[in-house]
Amino acid sequence: MTTVSTPPLTATAIDSMLEMFVARWHEVIPSHNEPGLAGKIGDLHRFNFLLWHEEDIARSPDVTDAKIAQVKRAIDQYNQSRNDSIEKTDDWLIEELGRRAIVAAAAAPSATETPGAAIDRLSILELRRYHMREQIERADASAEHREKAASKMVVLDMQRANLMEALDRLLAEIFAGQRPLRVFRQMKMYNDPTMNPAIYSSVSSPKKA
Repeated sequence: MTTVSTPPLTATAIDSMLEMFVARWHEVIPSHNEPGLAGKIGDLHRFNFLLWHEEDIARSPDVTDAKIAQVKRAIDQYNQSRNDSIEKTDDWLIEELGRRAIVAAAAAPSATETPGAAIDRLSILELRRYHMREQIERADASAEHREKAASKMVVLDMQRANLMEALDRLLAEIFAGQRPLRVFRQMKMYNDPTMNPAIYSSVSSPKKA
């Protein structure tokens, strides 16, 4: 049975939440307590936030080799959690479609990305916008630097508007039964000790005396 139904969240509501979290988490330790879909999106956004700042540390000219190794491991863990959160966001939406008995026709075309993947892109955009705004407002930067950052912010704002429009349309089509929602499984192998040859070969190789 196909039923036209309103999506559980709009792109505007999602983006407002992402923007709010970015600002808050620069003041306090990242956390949130939203239930349901908002909670899944909050988890995804938190891992992107943590990833962003680990990447900043990795590129510091003052960081030691030991610290880079530590940061690299953290990046791998956060990236795995980020990908898991994308899938969990889509899983929640699929469960919601089931609760509403919304089933797309067998011939309905799939989209090239899932809502979870689009929300991931929106999450990263909000991180970029926050940090670009920091550059625009830097008192120690030249006028030329601030103007360059401001011109980039115009592009980021346009990209955000386009992405939000596309996300709203995708969610509307999915909840109208016009498109199926199938989770795109990442199948990450590098963190799996049974899949990454650099790990399982090291574990199984005999130690030299």
